[in-house]
Parts: sequence; structure tokens; C-alpha cells
Amino acid sequence: MASPIGVCDRREARLCAVTGGRGFMARHLVAALLRSGEWRVRIADLAPAATLEPAEEEGILGAALRDGLAVYTSADVCDLPQLIQAFEGVETVFHTAAADPRKNDFQLHYKVSVEGTKNAIEACTTCKVKRLIYTSSSCVVFDGVHGLFDVDESTPYPDKFPDAYLHTKAEAEKLVMRASTNGGLLTCCIRPSSIFGPGGILVPYLAAYAATMFIIGDGKNDDDFVYVENVVHGHICAERNLSTKEGARRIGGKAYFITNTEPMNLWDFNYMVLEELGYKRGTKIRIPSYLLVPIACVLEWGYNKLFSHYRMCQPRMLTLTNIKYLTLNRTFSCNKAIQELGYKPIISLQEGVKATIEHYHDLRA
Repeated sequence: MASPIGVCDRREARLCAVTGGRGFMARHLVAALLRSGEWRVRIADLAPAATLEPAEEEGILGAALRDGLAVYTSADVCDLPQLIQAFEGVETVFHTAAADPRKNDFQLHYKVSVEGTKNAIEACTTCKVKRLIYTSSSCVVFDGVHGLFDVDESTPYPDKFPDAYLHTKAEAEKLVMRASTNGGLLTCCIRPSSIFGPGGILVPYLAAYAATMFIIGDGKNDDDFVYVENVVHGHICAERNLSTKEGARRIGGKAYFITNTEPMNLWDFNYMVLEELGYKRGTKIRIPSYLLVPIACVLEWGYNKLFSHYRMCQPRMLTLTNIKYLTLNRTFSCNKAIQELGYKPIISLQEGVKATIEHYHDLRA
């Protein structure tokens, strides 16, 4: 019986590593790399062992782990010796590891994003890794005060960031771009917009609030949502370019926005997802953001000063950062990625929503 992995055997396939390899986007990236038949994949993450979901066990990842085309290794990006061991013999590293963006803890994010990325670069240099692709964020140019509408990569970093996650992501991105050298390590940064897809948090989040969905602000702000497989495709386009002399000269040390090239009203997208789940669109209730900001301030102060000491959960929805994300435009031009990476979305927004809802059939109304 033919191998489900691809046309190359393990002797022909190149070896890559994926840090944070059990994360949402990284799981899709690992599966795509294995499906291509071009790669053997070393999956690096914090857990002592990889716990597969039933679909993974029966699918391409389970087969690859059994065949030796994929190997899981426990590695903390904050531990340089562990990373060096994980990158030994690797040709390309996809550096996706990050702390939970919902936790606004600067020390945590600095340790993982900045110090972890320094370690990744040093480990790549030590192990003579040829290419490093870093998963950044489109919002590294977002200050949480001014909206962004169809901005391109010439947009500078802000003087102040809305949260610790974006601040440290931007610092890590700078490190990766500066690390790119001719004749040595070649790097590229991928800046996805708002990612959704099977295994992501967006649909469960919307389903949890479906019964009480209301609009914060005037409801006129647009966002750029991107299906996870298109983000994966952007990473693979970057790697393919860095693998050629001409492509390396063109994209080495640069950052690229990756979107679905279909910006739309944030609230219309949310309701589109809910309608696919079977929820009926009710009357739109708008709440001015200025009414919610004081409440969010009190909740965050209470959590930071009191409740966190008792291990109580931090409020997820009503935070100052979320209010900024929910009320301002955030759309990004993908022209540079199209022209220089050869990127083009492979799955439309509507197709991506349908595929995501099929994964979350248990959340249907």
C-alpha cells in the first residue's frame, strides 16, 4: 500500500523543526509539511510527550510518527541546550512558539518571545541551520489607539503597544530580521492577521457568547481574517524563496503581512460564523466603548491586585485590550507577499468558515 505521507522516502526528505509544534497554526503547518512529501519534521514543544487527538492519531501525523518521518522532542525555547539538541541536523526552522496572547504578562512574553527567539537564533547558528521562518503578527504595527486600514510593511512599529504580547513579538521580529546574513542564516518573518480555522479559539469563543452577542462601539470597524491553511501556505512560500539564491536576496531579513485578501466588517464576520453554526441573527445591540472602558479598568485592577493571588481566572472578554481590538480598523495590504513571496490565498474566507464549522459540529445551535 502506498505511503500516505508523500512521494519522497525518508532518505530524500529534508529535515525541518517546528518550535511550538503542538500549537494551533503549527499543527496545520506540520501536517502540510508532511503532506508535501518533501520534509521530515521534528516537532518541538514543552510537553514531555505528544498527546494526539483521535483524528491526528488516525491521520497523517500519527502515520508519520510511526514511520519516523515525524519525531516529537520535548524542548523549551527558553533552554538553549534543549534547542540545540532539537535543531541538530535541521535544514530549516519554523519558529512558531509563543506564550498565550490572552495573558498580559510582560515577563512571561519577554521570556518566551524575546529570550526564546534569541535562543532560537543562537541554536540555528550553532547547528548551521540554513533558514529560520518566524511567526510574527500583523498587529506588531498596532498601537491600540489608531486604526489601521490597508497598511503595508512600510508602517513603523508604534512607540507604545496595547499589550505585552505584541510588544515582545515586535522585539523578537527585529531580532530575526537582523539575524539574516548572506552566506549564513537566512530569515523571514510572517505576519498573519486574525487567524481562524479548525482547532482555533475563535469559533468556541463566539459560540460561548452567542446568546448575548452585542456590538461594542459603532460596529463599523473592519478586520482581516485569515484561514489557517493560508497562513501555513505563507510560511511555505517564504521557505521556498529562501531556498533559492534569487529568492534569498529578495526576501531575506524581511517581514510580510499574510491575509485572506478579503477584509470585511468584524461584526459581519462574527455573525456569519454564528449563522453557519445555526444561530439566528438577532437585533444588534450597540454599547458605546466609553461605557465599558471604566468597567474594564476596574476588572483588570481587581484581577491584578486581588484575584490573581487566589488563582482566579482573568476576565477574557471585557479587557482594555479587547475593547481596542473590537472597535478599531485593522486591515493589511498583502501586495508585497503576493509580489515577492508568490503568495496567494489557497482557500477563500467563505470556504474557510465552512471547513471550520464542520470541525466544530458539536457547537451547532
